[in-house]
Parts: sequence; C-alpha cells; structure tokens
Amino acid sequence: MAVRRTTIARAIFLLVAAAIVLATIATFAITFAGPPPRERPVSERDIASALTGRPIAGLQSTMAVVAPRRGERRQPERDQRLAALLGEGTVTGFYEGSEAVKGEVRGSFSVTWSSPYGQRSVQNAGKAVVTHWLVFTIGSMAAALLVMLIPVWLIARAISRPLQNLAASARHARMGESLAVPESGSVEVQDLGAALVAMHKRIAAAVEGRTAMLAAIAHDLGTPLSRLAFYVDALPEPARSKANQDLDEMREMIGAAISFARDEAHSQIMHRLDLGSLLDSLVEDMLAAKQPVRLTTGHRAIVNGDPLALRRLFANLIDNAIAYGSEANVSWHTEPDRVVVIVRDKGPSIDPLMAERLFEPFVRGEPSRNRKTGGTGLGLAIVRSVAARHGGEVTLAPGAEGTAATVVLPLVAAPLQSGIKAKFSRYAAGSSAHHVQGS
Repeated sequence: MAVRRTTIARAIFLLVAAAIVLATIATFAITFAGPPPRERPVSERDIASALTGRPIAGLQSTMAVVAPRRGERRQPERDQRLAALLGEGTVTGFYEGSEAVKGEVRGSFSVTWSSPYGQRSVQNAGKAVVTHWLVFTIGSMAAALLVMLIPVWLIARAISRPLQNLAASARHARMGESLAVPESGSVEVQDLGAALVAMHKRIAAAVEGRTAMLAAIAHDLGTPLSRLAFYVDALPEPARSKANQDLDEMREMIGAAISFARDEAHSQIMHRLDLGSLLDSLVEDMLAAKQPVRLTTGHRAIVNGDPLALRRLFANLIDNAIAYGSEANVSWHTEPDRVVVIVRDKGPSIDPLMAERLFEPFVRGEPSRNRKTGGTGLGLAIVRSVAARHGGEVTLAPGAEGTAATVVLPLVAAPLQSGIKAKFSRYAAGSSAHHVQGS
C-alpha cells in the first residue's frame, strides 16, 4: 500500500477512517455475541439438599470443613434459613454476593452443616477466569488491531522512506554538485524536495557570486598594487623594504581568500585512495624539509577523496601544530566504518570556548594581526571545508599538553591489517610529538 501521488493528510485521514470503521465492526460483533456471562443464582433449597448429600449440578459436596474463599463473608440470616430447611444442626456459611433476592444466592459461597451425623460442606464452582465471552472479546480486538497494523506499517514506511532519502540527499549536498532528491513520495515530500533544490541553487549562486566578486576585487587591486610597487621603489631604505613586505602580504591575503572561496564553490573528482600512504608521503616530504613531525601508522584505511585536497587539509593541521607548538605528532586508527586521524601538538592549550570559532574564516587563535604569528585565519576554515566535502568532520580539543585536532572520514573499504612498520622511528629521537593549534 503506497502513498504515491497523494498527500500525507489524505493518507492519514483514510487510515483513521478505516480504524474507526473496523473498531465499530468489532464493537457490534462483541455486542451481538451477548452480554458478559453471569453466574447462575443458586436457591437456598438446592444448597440444603446438597448438604444432605443429594447431588446438585454445579455444587461440590465434601465431608470435610472448607475454608472461606476470597471475598466471602458471613451472612447469619442465610445460615438461619438454611438451618430451618435442614431441621437440625447448625449452619456456618460464607457468601460473596449480597442478598438481592430472598432465597437465592449469587456469587461464590462455602457452607458447612454440623449435625449429629457429622459434617458436610458445599461450595459452588466460583467464577471462571477465562470465559467464552472473554475469549471472543479479546480475539475480536486483537484481530482488528492486527488488520490495522499492517496498513499502518506500510503507510508509515511509504511516508517515512522518501523523507529519509530526502534527508540523506540534503546531508550529502555539496557546493558545485546538483542536489538529487527522490521523485517518489507524497505531494508534500515532492514539494519539500523542490524547495530544497531551489534553496541549494540559490546558495550555489550566492557562493559563485562571492567568488566572482573576490576575483574581480583581486583583479582590480592588481593595477593600484602595481602602481604602489612602482612608487615604493623610489622610497629610501628601510621604508622601501617595509612597504614591499606590506604589498606582498596584501597579495598573499587576496590570493588566500580567492583560493578559499574557489575551493568551496567547486568540487574535485573523488578517487579511492589509501589514506595511510597519503599521510606517509606528506610526512616524508616534511621530514625532508627538516620539519619536526612524527608519524605513528595504523591499519590500512581506504577512503574516497581528492588527494590534493586531503593533502592540503593535513598539511594545514601539521603546519599549525609546528607553528604553535614547535612539533607535530600524527597518528590514525580505524573504526568499523570510519578512520580517525589525530594531529597533536605540545603548544599552549586553546580555550575550549574558542575551539569551534577557530574554524570560521579569518578567526585566529593568536589575537594579533601579525601574519608571522597568526596567519590569515583561513587555515582551519579550509580544513573544515575539505573535510565536509569528503563527508567527514574535524574538531579541536584542548588536552593536558597542547591541543589535538581530530579528523574523521568515512571508509569505503573494510580496514585491513597493515604490514607497514613505523618507518619514521629513526626520527623519534630527534622529533617529539605535537598537537595542532588553531590558526
């Protein structure tokens, strides 16, 4: 039973209407099955006859004294009438029901007659816990419930599945890629999907507009910067050197901003790659450049990603760790469906309240605007942007010594035990572990 080409409101209305109709049918069936069974009243004459030993249907007679059952209590008036019917001896009885009709006993009872010939007790069978009426009632309600649960489950699945697919599409939406929404589902789900597609296009257009604006600004600033460079050449030293440094800083900042905007707006082609080999190569290059970094290898981790973007991600984290803590220690381990890479430093620990803000563009952990100590403030923004494009996430956490940057990426293959040994162990004596400090 599907909800395609219809509305959720109509499906719920039909489901509620069907439930009401089915409940009404079950109620009528229970009503026509008759009222709940009630115990047949027993006359006091039948009780007296059973006490004398005559067999009476529904009454159990015994020579022993029986104890009263739950809810039974004394009614001396009945005892006196029973004794009068028997003609001799004493009667001790316990009765559950009240004396609604004189001469009739309703409910359970336990009566004992003591006479010169001995004792005899009589009890009725009492109330039956499971009766035919009870079985019919419970069976009818259970059947109605079972009949309704099947379409309810199918309708709930038909409503929720397109929503789940739509949510998955929205979670995996990336800049530069079209948003694929499910075409099936109710009218509301299709309208929601169309609205998400339109919103995605507006966001993409806004990002492209920002990128075009930054490119235009960079182009327009090129001419005045060139003129400034010409004028600067006429300045005496040391003013000329300081001015040239400022011009170079302006060019680098503009280039970094354009690069960040372009990376967000365009997606690269993803490949299956061995993340351990990528980190191996990156750390080896940094060691060749005399950078204090150490790598601790883990199990093989195959991810789907852009090697250049991932290399830039981890290079930024390692550069931050070295800049803020003088050393970097890189390690990774695999979990059932993801790989976790940790870059640690031993520099000053970050403020936990600032950990999330450091991923915003142009926000730096170092309060001064000196780029030699604080950078442009785009390093961690680029890191998070790259991680998000790969379906992962990155976090910063202060530790006992320094800060740890954790990158989580989804695996596309089961992790295999790696035979790689710690090939950089020879550098351990000269390099110490390090965490990443936010830029």
